[in-house]
Amino acid sequence: MAGFETHLLPLEATLQESMSRLNNMGREPLILFIADAAGHIAGTLTDGDIRRGLLRGMTPADGVAGAMNRCFTALRPGDDEAAVLKKARERNLRMLPRLDAEGRLLQAVDLSKVRSLLPLDAVLMAGGRGERLMPLTANTPKPLLKVGGKAIIDYNVAKLKACGIDRVYLCLRYLHEQIEAHFAVNHADMEAVAMVETMRMGTFGALSLITDWQHDDILVMNADLLSSLDLTEMYERHRSTGADATMAVAPYTVAVPFAIIDTDEDRITGMREKPEFNYYANAGVYILKRSLVEHMPRNVYVDAPDFLLEAIGEGRKVSYFPIVGTWIDIGTPDQYARACALHGAKDIDRL
Repeated sequence: MAGFETHLLPLEATLQESMSRLNNMGREPLILFIADAAGHIAGTLTDGDIRRGLLRGMTPADGVAGAMNRCFTALRPGDDEAAVLKKARERNLRMLPRLDAEGRLLQAVDLSKVRSLLPLDAVLMAGGRGERLMPLTANTPKPLLKVGGKAIIDYNVAKLKACGIDRVYLCLRYLHEQIEAHFAVNHADMEAVAMVETMRMGTFGALSLITDWQHDDILVMNADLLSSLDLTEMYERHRSTGADATMAVAPYTVAVPFAIIDTDEDRITGMREKPEFNYYANAGVYILKRSLVEHMPRNVYVDAPDFLLEAIGEGRKVSYFPIVGTWIDIGTPDQYARACALHGAKDIDRL
């Protein structure tokens, strides 16, 4: 999401003022949102609108009202956001205004930076000590370790931003001040709400500290992952299956370096030479229905597997979404070295 201050212009402004504003925008999308005295967006104005106005005989001293587009595409409360986004892309729009119920500008969505607009609350779990990575994590929280000159957590934040998510809850504990400071400097365009745990609460326990959910579905992601997971596809799978919870999973192969025999009582019935067994591993990313977590008891240790097994026992539908491509859970020196080595590979751009 982009800030909208430079894109907001009062209705009484002139075309000359609008041209000056657009000329100073640099690389930002060249569009202005025209607001009346009450702050309601009355129209949009681009360089093309200005040019057409001048060709009709308008002068730079004329007001913007005569040139602006009054039938503009916008995101409004209750809209099918995916449909609006598709319409905007079909019209080659570069920026989309999000309005409140009164028609006032809330956000300006830069479509060059956003792939989709997912109606999700997002939670990044970033409170662990990273003990297996000591001494690297003695003075640096694991999510801030660098991979290719970039903090691990930043790869995951980039995924959120690409989905139009501009508000995130940070569940923190170990060296939490560093992560909060990192966000203040590097992600000022995102609202970060820090939830500092006073005790170990497990993967899901900290969710009980959050009471102001804004959406029906919640994305929970470990902050120390690197993956090629497509959050948009995962969300679409979650919705289409009607699941109460969806877990991202990564293919995991166990290779046995010996011949394995099959038996029946005292007889050998078969033999397999160095077989491989394929499984799905928990990838540390979840989408949960809000109804699944909003009655969770506060300040209780809750791990993800136990929580989801309990939900299954209660008859809730728990589904899965396979990751295609890269997945690294950076928990050991070997995994950290692999992540750093991968930075030079082609598919690092997908992380």
